[in-house]
Amino acid sequence: MLTFKQKLEKELEVFTKKKSVHDLPAIFHYWCHKYLKPKFDEMGIRGIAEFFADNIAMLCRKQEGAVRIFSIGAGHCETELQVCQLLVKEGHHNFQMVCSDINQGMLDVGRAGAASIGLAEHCSFCTLECSEWKPAVGEYQAVMANQSLHHITDLERLFAAVGKSIGEHGLFIVSDIIGCNGHKRWPEALKVVHEIWRTMPDRYKFNHALQRHEKLYENWDCSTEGFEGVRAEDILALLVESFEFDMFLAFGNIIDIFVDRAFGHNFDIDNPDDTAFIDMIAEVDERLLKDGSVKPTHLLAVMCNGKPTEPRYYQGVNPATCVRMV
Repeated sequence: MLTFKQKLEKELEVFTKKKSVHDLPAIFHYWCHKYLKPKFDEMGIRGIAEFFADNIAMLCRKQEGAVRIFSIGAGHCETELQVCQLLVKEGHHNFQMVCSDINQGMLDVGRAGAASIGLAEHCSFCTLECSEWKPAVGEYQAVMANQSLHHITDLERLFAAVGKSIGEHGLFIVSDIIGCNGHKRWPEALKVVHEIWRTMPDRYKFNHALQRHEKLYENWDCSTEGFEGVRAEDILALLVESFEFDMFLAFGNIIDIFVDRAFGHNFDIDNPDDTAFIDMIAEVDERLLKDGSVKPTHLLAVMCNGKPTEPRYYQGVNPATCVRMV
């Protein structure tokens, strides 16, 4: 088992080398457009960057002074810069984005990107280990976290800091992974994956991330070598304890295995057999999620400290019911 320091060094090395941390195989986008987009449409979500931007824009319209935004684990700041561009495009200039990350090299990429597209005046960059973040009460009107919480060990301290920073009227806006630690499958989901695996063609079984063929899917814990999914299974439970939800959408479980980076590259979106197979998995996934046999592994949420007047939950599903009890 690696120590915290060794995991941190490995994490910094891996993400420093990555040009983009959000690249995904084509089959993911096929699934996303066919099965996830209708959910987004129903909730009025135009896209991930738009999800953050639209909620921040609402704050910009309400506030005359600058809306201060703090981004947790911004990395290369790709999403953050897209959010800023969207805000400016829609006529909002009263905002300041603080991009934080432990990786100085990645923030340098973000800083250069902001300068190249004329956003330097709206963006600042802070090298910070999030457990050391000590904001003042009400210092920020919005805190955003895009696929960063599942890399964090001290979630309790972070969520306390977020709650303090957004005060009475601010928002905590999150898109993240909430499945089993290390991005493993829980036993009830793993059983279904193994049933599918035993009957599917061998050409779908090559793990591109680990460069190996898996005769039977291995429930590999990727948090052993870094912080990927280190406390993913605790995120939703702690959010439910710490905040009130203004908006909540949760999705996905079984499908993750087949459309993500490891195995998703085995599927050709121009091959009807491949897309039919993904359709079958997606429909099984939807059914199991609906009847509660498995719990969702992804969420989009907008949270606050006060009680929302009209909370919006996708198809009425309360966040607390999506927590898997260990």
